[in-house]
Formats: sequence, structure tokens, C-alpha cells
Amino acid sequence: MPGVTLEGPIGVIADTHGLLRPEALAMLEGCGLILHLGDVGSKDEDAALLERLAELAPLHAVRGNIDTAAWAEGLPHTLDLRVNGWRLHLVHDIADLDASIACDAVLHGHSHKPRNEWRGERLLFNPGAAGKRRFRLPITLGKLWADARGLRGAILHLPL
Repeated sequence: MPGVTLEGPIGVIADTHGLLRPEALAMLEGCGLILHLGDVGSKDEDAALLERLAELAPLHAVRGNIDTAAWAEGLPHTLDLRVNGWRLHLVHDIADLDASIACDAVLHGHSHKPRNEWRGERLLFNPGAAGKRRFRLPITLGKLWADARGLRGAILHLPL
């Protein structure tokens, strides 16, 4: 499990579906790390979204169900990271979670529904969807803080 020492927030984004909004980029400025939880996009040119996010901060991403272009074959389906000692497990669809995984937080996307919920000793965190609007769900992303004060998240609504 790769370990990272970090000051400041972790930007968490998912379900961009080929659309990286300027408002999302502005809200991710100043993050020490960015995590994309899948469904980047299905077209060849959608790889540029990850490149743009990586210009802001070190980036880790997992593959979502629509990430079918050749560039996405290199994305893992799950990823385990340790940030300031906190164990984060990244997966696109929480239905694919192996419940036996030892982690402090499960970061997931797919449903487009924001979630910042503790279940026992584990944080379940979904930043919602930052790309194209689906149904009447909000356009959101998230920030996490993983430090000596604890593990805590916030869902941020894009000012659209």
C-alpha cells in the first residue's frame, strides 16, 4: 500500500463522464492530492481530464464502468493508499467492495449520489458526480482531511 505524507486536503472527484468543469478545477486548487473514483469518460480524448487534474496535484485514479477507451486499460479497478497513516480504499462501484479489506475509508463513486457517512469505524465517502447532471442529482465533488485530528470529509456543491 503506497504511503503519502500530506498537508492540506485531498480532492476527491468522480463520474466526470468526459466533462471537467472549470468550477471543479477551481475547487480542487490547493489540494495536496487528487483522487478520481472512476467514470472519467469513454472517449479517447477523455484521458486529457486526468492529465489536467494531475497538473493541480499528484493524482490517483481507479477505473469505472464507462472507462472503456484504450487509455483506461492502465487504470486499476481498486487502489489502496495510506495517507498520513490513514488507510483509504478506492473503488468505483461500492457493490464491488470486498468487505474484508482493512481500511479506514472506502472512497467510491458510480451512484452520482454524494455520501459522507460513518459505518462503525469506517468512513463511506462518495463525492457525487462532477460531470454531466444525471436526473436531479447535484453536481458535487469532495474533500477529505486525513491527519492527526482525524479523518473527515466534506461534500462541495459546484457553483452552477
